[in-house]
Amino acid sequence: MISKETIDRVFETALVEEVISDFIQLKKSGSNFKGLSPFTDEKTPSFMVSPAKKIWKDFSSGKGGNVVAFLMEHDQLSYPEAIRYLAKKYNIDIIETQLTDNQKEKINEKEKLFIVANKAKDFFKTQLNSTDFGKNVAKNYLTERGFGDQIIDEFEIGCLTEHSYTLKSFLVENGYEIEDLIKIGLVSSKTKDDIYKSRIIFPIKTISGRTAGFGARTLKSNTKSAKYINSPESEIYNKSKILFGLSKSKNEIVKKDNCFVVEGYTDVMRFHQKGVKNVVSSSGTALSKDQINIIRRLSKNITVIYDSDKAGINATERSVDIILEQGMNINIVLLPENEDPDSFAKNKNESEILNFLNKNSVDFIEFKANILNKTLKNTPSEKAKVINDLIISISKIPD
Repeated sequence: MISKETIDRVFETALVEEVISDFIQLKKSGSNFKGLSPFTDEKTPSFMVSPAKKIWKDFSSGKGGNVVAFLMEHDQLSYPEAIRYLAKKYNIDIIETQLTDNQKEKINEKEKLFIVANKAKDFFKTQLNSTDFGKNVAKNYLTERGFGDQIIDEFEIGCLTEHSYTLKSFLVENGYEIEDLIKIGLVSSKTKDDIYKSRIIFPIKTISGRTAGFGARTLKSNTKSAKYINSPESEIYNKSKILFGLSKSKNEIVKKDNCFVVEGYTDVMRFHQKGVKNVVSSSGTALSKDQINIIRRLSKNITVIYDSDKAGINATERSVDIILEQGMNINIVLLPENEDPDSFAKNKNESEILNFLNKNSVDFIEFKANILNKTLKNTPSEKAKVINDLIISISKIPD
């Protein structure tokens, strides 16, 4: 249990406006700060932060409290988790006191799953650096793709060997329940074997940096299994409500007042490695309303940079109207043919990447017009389709 001394020091040190600005774009309003509610879909800011009183109040939802209460509400942290988050942010050493058996029993289901996911993440990292498969296959794959040790460590990339029951045996031997491993998709409910065998594994984290799920890419070339698999929906992971890389990108998104959205995990890693850090991944699908609302709390500007293939263009088209409905400003960048953000940025520096993105960024009207003109015939009826499609998109913009 965290000591009272540590808790007192956390409350003395933490600045409520500084902590909340990691999650929401705040603007000065007199002696206070104001921003959009992270709990409702409001269009007019009613979320207030008072540095003098060390409190926040969300008038649209009625919620409010101190800095710890915000973390508990916003990221569904327990009280101890919120204290630990703040202690880490402000470099405060945590003094522990012994937990009683009764206190241990009070750890809830959600917290148990977070603990299991974090333990699995650490195991995957160890596998990457200590096993033959990790060093000779997985690490080689990453190195050949141009990813250095620093970015691999920063994103805590791991792997799992081809051997059966490796992860399951480790976790069960360390006291974790197999039912929990099944719940978060680490072990098959049918075979009780590891699901991520022979794969590179990307931890997917909450906005505060807790491991909630995983994305895993196969390293087998002669397999019928899916190239990528993701964690199933669980108490701690909802694919439509989480963005890969957000915990590392949130401050840059606020600072740059723009969020680059890409498809894949390595797209995010590549941009970060090159110095472009206001970027997140929608994990291979079109953006959901929940994901857009998460971004909206940090910036009202989104630039979509999906793959240049047909699937990427289709995902971009699906995202446009959803983004517009949320009152966001959207721009789109079409990459050169057969390129994705990872391959595009691999041999460029930060300046070259940003120059290309700025020069080739277009609004949704120009994007849709260009795409439709390329795919439709030059007849009055086909031109009418272009105009009608644009009118539908424009109608999505809130008054």
